[in-house]
Order: sequence, then structure tokens, then C-alpha cells
Amino acid sequence: MKKHNFSAGPCILPDVALQNTAKAVIDLDGMGLSLITISHRSKEFEAILDETVALWKELLNIPEGYKVLFLGGGASLQFCMVPFNLMSKKSAYLETGVWANKAYKEAKLFGEAVLVASSADKNYTYIPKGYTIPADAEYFHITTNNTIYGTEIHEDMDCPINLVADMSSDIMSRPVDISKYALIYGGAQKNVGPAGVTFVIVREDILGKIERKIPTMLDYRTHIKEGSMFNTPPCFAIYAMRETLKWVRDLGGVKKMYEINKKKANLLYDAIDNSKMFVGTAEKEARSIMNICFVMKEQYKDKEDAFMDFSKKAGMVGIKGHRSVGGFRASTYNALPIESVQALVDCMKEFEKQNA
Repeated sequence: MKKHNFSAGPCILPDVALQNTAKAVIDLDGMGLSLITISHRSKEFEAILDETVALWKELLNIPEGYKVLFLGGGASLQFCMVPFNLMSKKSAYLETGVWANKAYKEAKLFGEAVLVASSADKNYTYIPKGYTIPADAEYFHITTNNTIYGTEIHEDMDCPINLVADMSSDIMSRPVDISKYALIYGGAQKNVGPAGVTFVIVREDILGKIERKIPTMLDYRTHIKEGSMFNTPPCFAIYAMRETLKWVRDLGGVKKMYEINKKKANLLYDAIDNSKMFVGTAEKEARSIMNICFVMKEQYKDKEDAFMDFSKKAGMVGIKGHRSVGGFRASTYNALPIESVQALVDCMKEFEKQNA
């Protein structure tokens, strides 16, 4: 039976990326050596790293003055690296979910972190509006997509101060105007590669403006100077990322990827909105195109477990909602084919036909 992988992360990857990476683990480009055993200082791996950086710059049209880094520690380490490097006295945060809250809590360790707005009052089912960003803050931090609650900031906002964004789960899913951001970061495992590598896109002129001493490994300037190779980088994850980004490029780039992602999301949201049994949890204008969250309507709540069993038998994987939300979550990341979304829709309709 074909499996349809809706896991929220680690993400589904393109078949060609998996196949090419698997081959490289055994024999990299006919070298007779494995990707995971060659020196990261070898010309072969340096070429892989350089090409991966070039793909990021090409696909996102990254302007001059920005550096692309590949680090460890996941987005969670960036929660402290950002204030360590950018916050002297004050920062501002938008709280739209659990991960945004974690980032905000880390920043409070470094000075005055201001929470400009929060959607916690409605269990993070909407994106706040009408807030004021303090002009004296050194940066404003947002989380563009909220995997647990299925909300997303769809526009690149105009921000009066340095804008920092955690784009772990929607990077490369849509075009982004990089010039509106001072720093973008994220764990690769939501959309652009396997777990183990973190991407950072940083405008170099924002660095070096604070007086505190920064530990060497937590200083962005260290990794810029050493080209992401101050210490041994996650070679396997970077290679798999390169293969994934090549797939995006060959498909037609991020603009084409966005068109496909909107079609997938619309297909599933339409099924939810026209269902007698299911209902979406996020406000419509804030709905994510990456993580689609829904529950059973009140009169059918007792059938949630039955639907989980039914969907599993139909080949659906990873659709159980996060424990803080319940219900169901279908993550429709880049590599998920629209055929899988259609299979889930058909599964939902069949279950409803039999049980509503």
C-alpha cells in the first residue's frame, strides 16, 4: 500500500533527493568513499557546500550584503543566538504559537523583551493585527508559520526596525522579499532537508553592534568568517539539502512551488469547509498552506479515534494533531504530491459517507 506522509517534521523529501543522497552515502560521485566519511575540508565537500549556498541565493533572490550560513542546534538554538548577537537592551516579539513563545522567553534572558501582541487568548488560531512595534527596540521577531496551530503570516511586512523571522516551516514554499528582513533562520527538517542543519540568512551590517562578549560558537561573525566550517558541519544534511533545492529549481523555482502548494492547500481546505463532519481550527485569513489543522464537529467528536484508524488503513501517515490542539493536522510540505492530498480528501469523504 502506498503511504502518504503528512508528518509535521522531519518532512517528506523528494524521491530524487532521497535516492541521490542514499547513493552518496555509499559512494560519493564515484570517489569510492562515502559522503559521511570524507573530510569536510576536501575539495569535493567544499564544492557541495558552495553549490548549496548558491542555490539558496538563486532560489530566494538573496541580495548582496547577506550571508547564508549552515549551523547546528536547530531553530531552538537560534532563539538565544538572535538576542545574543542583536539585542543590547530591548527587543520586540510577536507571539503566534508555542515556538514564538519559546523564542520570546529566551530573549528575556538578555534584556527587555516586549511582547507586542499575542494570539494565545484564542489558542493561537489567528494572527494579531493592529499592534505597535516599539521604535527603540533593536529588532522585531516573528514566526511566519505555526506548525502546531496551522496559521501563517502570508505577507512580507514593512517593519520600521530590523525584522527577524523564524521561517522553519514555510521557507522555500513561497517567494520571500529577503530585503525586508535583517535575519531569517530555521531548522531544515520542515521543508528543505533532513534534521541536523539549520539555515541562517543574515544581513551582515547588523552584526557587531553590541558590547557584550559573545561565545565563539554563538557569534554569527565566526561562522561568516569560516564559511560555515568553524567546526565540522553536518555534511550529510547539507548534501540532502542541496539535492532538495536542486529539485525545487528543476521544478521551476519557488514561484512554481508556491502555485503547487496553494493548489494542495485549497484542495484540502475546500474539503474541510464543505464537510458535514470536519471543521478547520484556524481563522480563514490566517490559514497556513503548510500545516492544515482540523477537528471533528462537536456531534462527531466520539469518532476521532475511528477516523484515525480508518485513515491509517488507507495509508495516511502523520495526521494526528498536536496534543495541545487535538484533532488532525496534515502537513503539505513542498515534496508532498497533490495526489496524496487527494487521497486524504477521498479518505475523509468515504469516512463521512459511512459515519455521518
